[in-house]
Amino acid sequence: MNLQLTAPPQAHATISLPMSKSITNRALLISALCNGEPQVMRTALCDDTAVMIDALSREGGNINVGAAGTAMRFLTAYFATRQGVNVTLDGVERMRQRPIGGLVEALRSLGAHIDYLGDEGYPPLQIQGTAMHGSDVEMEGGVSSQFISAMMMILPVLGGGTIHLKGDTVSMPYIHMTAAVMSGMGATVDITANLIHIGQGYKGYDYMVEADWSAAAPWYALAALLTQSTIELKGLVADSIQGDARLIELGNKLGIVSRFDSQGVKLDTSHFIGCCCSCFADMTATPDLVPSWAVLLCLLERSFRMTGVRTLHHKESNRVEALREELLKLGYVLKIEGQDAISWYGERVPLTQTPPVINPHGDHRLAMAFAPAAVRFPGLIITDAAVVEKSYPTYWKHLGNAGFTITPIGTINAIVR
Repeated sequence: MNLQLTAPPQAHATISLPMSKSITNRALLISALCNGEPQVMRTALCDDTAVMIDALSREGGNINVGAAGTAMRFLTAYFATRQGVNVTLDGVERMRQRPIGGLVEALRSLGAHIDYLGDEGYPPLQIQGTAMHGSDVEMEGGVSSQFISAMMMILPVLGGGTIHLKGDTVSMPYIHMTAAVMSGMGATVDITANLIHIGQGYKGYDYMVEADWSAAAPWYALAALLTQSTIELKGLVADSIQGDARLIELGNKLGIVSRFDSQGVKLDTSHFIGCCCSCFADMTATPDLVPSWAVLLCLLERSFRMTGVRTLHHKESNRVEALREELLKLGYVLKIEGQDAISWYGERVPLTQTPPVINPHGDHRLAMAFAPAAVRFPGLIITDAAVVEKSYPTYWKHLGNAGFTITPIGTINAIVR
């Protein structure tokens, strides 16, 4: 599905954001580990959670998680604990390029029976559930927080244990999110420096899922680009367990004030700063915000440098390279500085096609991040637009509600000059 977007002069909308898929998948896994005793309320309704729900209902066989990286990591740990259950976990071709060796090694140290069916360290996996044992385990902190979260969630049913994190830890808010969901469902979790102490057992408490702060990123971007807009995002809370609530801080730096009430947050741009200085940010803790914020800062002509992007090379796409390629179509020359930084200091090149055609590289975050660019580039085209169903299936409908004209198109060559 290809969509052509025309932005309104102002956006006026009250948006009911989807529930957090990150929180939902954690709560669903813990519920399954407790044999379904605790209930998960207000689950996210998207491809990633559908994959988890389906897989957790299986008692063996071949399970294809598609592009759901969270599901691949969490289900690897889950099925390793299910005695007598034999499964094959696989995904799309991109999934077979996303490393999982660090998690498999840690699980094996606790007695897991996991074999690689292809390249060493990558899916697909053959998992034979067995009686594992809780213990102390060492894990690299700089590879994927999902590895650590997966291990954290199974430890209570294995008798508890301590995770020793080696090196710098990426995406630490996601580890704290995992701890918060675990605690909310009755586990004992203590995080001190590079040690995560986890007690035995869950108490099986029901859990209520929050709205998704990650899904709010393109709306903050839209508020910055259309400053006379009125945008209200329902379901968000200021004291969220989600690291991407950092949008409040990032928005403040641009003059977007987040005004909370019992329904959610209203974005106030009456004090918008716009383009005034360079932006330097460490995104190690919040890498999912990088696509929307990098695109926004370019559109605002505000130079920036972001560090802490190394995990983005191994997402649904190589988000760093994909950002470079697609921003270039808009005339912005993004610089990639080694593995862990990107920057833009104002370098522009002429457009090669009008309107620009953005390829999201099979990545939901990129499709959503580039949509607000239609404010600066009328008629912007997003190809493969259905990828947003991975986390935010109603995104295009919500943009339409906010005043965007969204037109499905077939042959792009007839439109692009």
